[in-house]
Amino acid sequence: MVKILIIDDDPILRTALKRTLQNQGYEVTVASNGEEGIAIAQRERPALMICDWMMAQLDGLEVCRRIKADPELATTFFILLTAKGAAPGEEEDRVRGLDSGADEFISKPIEMNELKARVRAGLRIHRLNQDLQNQKQALEVLNENLQTQKQILEAELAQAADYVRSLLPCDLVGAITTEALFVPSVQLGGDCFDYYWLDNENLAIYLLDVSGHGVGSALLSVSVLNLLRTQSLPKTNFCQPSEVLKALNQAFQMSNHSDKYFTIWYGVYNRPKNQLVYANAGHPPAVLLSSQAATNRQAKQLDSLDLPIGFLPDLDFEQSAIEIEENSALYIFSDGAYEIHQSDDKIWGLNAFIDVLIRTNSNTSHLKQVLAEIISINGKANFDDDLSLLKVNF
Repeated sequence: MVKILIIDDDPILRTALKRTLQNQGYEVTVASNGEEGIAIAQRERPALMICDWMMAQLDGLEVCRRIKADPELATTFFILLTAKGAAPGEEEDRVRGLDSGADEFISKPIEMNELKARVRAGLRIHRLNQDLQNQKQALEVLNENLQTQKQILEAELAQAADYVRSLLPCDLVGAITTEALFVPSVQLGGDCFDYYWLDNENLAIYLLDVSGHGVGSALLSVSVLNLLRTQSLPKTNFCQPSEVLKALNQAFQMSNHSDKYFTIWYGVYNRPKNQLVYANAGHPPAVLLSSQAATNRQAKQLDSLDLPIGFLPDLDFEQSAIEIEENSALYIFSDGAYEIHQSDDKIWGLNAFIDVLIRTNSNTSHLKQVLAEIISINGKANFDDDLSLLKVNF
């Protein structure tokens, strides 16, 4: 039952109002002064209050201020009973009442039908306010739950990124050395790379990038890494990049892997021949820099036009070979290294990235300097895509 509180120091009016509203089906409580009324309001939490303006000790304005200042009673609809505001020139008093938080005024002498109508209207507004408060509280709870879920997801993504990072190889040392960068984005992606000696003469090198973001992409990249690292592709010569890509394409069709595909650059360096054989399935070109390379034109892009892995079954992949000069450097990277949105909304681009590689190629801590320039271009702490960069020094 809807609760209504009447505060008035006139016992006759108090009784008349109570009887009228009880006959309308409301639960009515009365108080003879402001302090008593506030105490009852805090205990009963009425939906609507009717309060006389002019009362001894605590007037209706002060009662209204205190009621509206209480968060538990802020939505209570408050009607002031007064002769003020009825006559011309008393608008100032009505403004004072509104400033105190009053929602409605009823002038004395009270016309009971008007009172009933204003009470019904006030209760409708109170219900709307209550609904809004309930919706606000529900949204706050939902937001807290979403924040908690977001924190859990971010923690899980960080763990997944750490796991991927733990699988990446250590730097090679000796006649051939390697350096590598792996910077996961806010949303974990599908970058992965590896290098290892197939035998005493042949070094396998590759970098792959699975489409999309999230744990699914990361898991697919790890599956490919484990398959290649253990050389588990059947009837495949891992010294022949074209055979490796063909076998991967047969094993990882999009239709069997949640419509995910991946690009990969795969090469094998033969040490006695100083020769690099490579194939590329839709991946950004590797870049080969000789020790004398000084411009973008002197950088050799090791590219191909073959489709990514998973698009079409039974594809054949082309492979190419190139002689490696002494003191050359090979760079393999994901598109996250250069598809950077600049402040003017333009993409930074491959050529600008290669210029940075050339300019810093002979520096010590080279990849850290490259990363610093990319971060400067990116202009924000996190990247939109995983960034992988691998350097092989011959």
